[in-house]
Amino acid sequence: MQRQRSSKPRPPIPREISILLVAAFIIALGFGLIAPILPQYAVSFDVGAAAASVIVSIFAFTRLIFAPVAGILVGKLGEPRIYVTGVLLVAVSTLLCAVVQDYTQLLIARGLGGFGSTMFTISAMALIARLAPNESRGRISGMYAGAFLLGNVIGPVLGSLLAPFGMRIPFVIYGTALVIAAAVVYFALGRRRDLDKDPAKFGAMSAVEVVTTREALSSPAYRAALASGFSYGWLAFGIRTSMIPLFALAVFGEDLGPKVAGISLAIFAVGNGIALTFSGKLTDAIGRKIPILVGMVVLLGSIVAMGYFTSLTGFIIFSILAGFGGGILGPAQQAAVADVIGSGRNGGKALAGFQMFTDLGAIIGPLIAGAMADAISYQVALSASGAVCLIGVVAWLLVPKTIRPVAVESEPTVQGK
Repeated sequence: MQRQRSSKPRPPIPREISILLVAAFIIALGFGLIAPILPQYAVSFDVGAAAASVIVSIFAFTRLIFAPVAGILVGKLGEPRIYVTGVLLVAVSTLLCAVVQDYTQLLIARGLGGFGSTMFTISAMALIARLAPNESRGRISGMYAGAFLLGNVIGPVLGSLLAPFGMRIPFVIYGTALVIAAAVVYFALGRRRDLDKDPAKFGAMSAVEVVTTREALSSPAYRAALASGFSYGWLAFGIRTSMIPLFALAVFGEDLGPKVAGISLAIFAVGNGIALTFSGKLTDAIGRKIPILVGMVVLLGSIVAMGYFTSLTGFIIFSILAGFGGGILGPAQQAAVADVIGSGRNGGKALAGFQMFTDLGAIIGPLIAGAMADAISYQVALSASGAVCLIGVVAWLLVPKTIRPVAVESEPTVQGK
């Protein structure tokens, strides 16, 4: 029987989510401000390249190990409180980075930031899952990813303008901006925080239901999202940001290699941005499964092909295609997890598991691929990464149906195409 779509206009974006979109842009802007200078800043404390790379990886490592704690806190205390606390922890961490006197202090400060990052990331995704209208989850997930992308693109540009003022100034600016952002979010989400604390007093029907990890794991879509999240983290975060620049250096040499690496990263962002202009609406219209599969295949295939088409033209073409694939995949994947959680429910624990799998891929992907590149070749390393990440494609192929919200007033969330 054919579904009848409602003639009602698309529901507006909830005010709380609009605030989170602005905060996401500020956070990404600041991260883009400090990310390019972090390795150089670490080296200024008389350490080598390996120790400098640890400063980058410690952030992702603490995100991974503290994700279960963050998920539990979100379930117990609610998303708004944990979000603001997480942003403030990152602010404190960033300001500490501006005044540290040695490498060990810098390492500790960045580790603290990773804990704060996983707190606000999981709570933001949980709040979006709970408050986003069913028929707009994909669109809102795309807007959230777009806010981060825009900040990450503009941040390094502003960072280059601040370069003459020294490497500590960007940390001060970013830390201060985070304090302001936390204050704005705290007051903007005040009613939501009070409503969650005392639903009867503020007119809510009941306390917020918490989705357990066991309940989420009973869904084939959630289990597939864990697999595709792992693959996405491996390719889009791990391989793209660590292996591709090194591969460019090996192919094009010390003079041209860094420029090609920079072009590759920038072009990836362009492809990502192009896809984000429509991918959220697409996944709301046709369901989650097809966009996830298409996005994963394009991302995976582009990363592998980059290893064999080693001209500048090849790097540009496959970088933009990889970004395009990631831009299709990301919103659909996040919307699929939000569908499993459902509107009005607290999904902190389930989202923590999803975040852990993504971070795990981002951490171990470069380690394994880097070892293979040293022992054999970059081509084999990239091909092996593609083969491993086929698990994300296979997992979604085994999902018979994908949860798809339908814009029908009388119909609940149903199993879609």
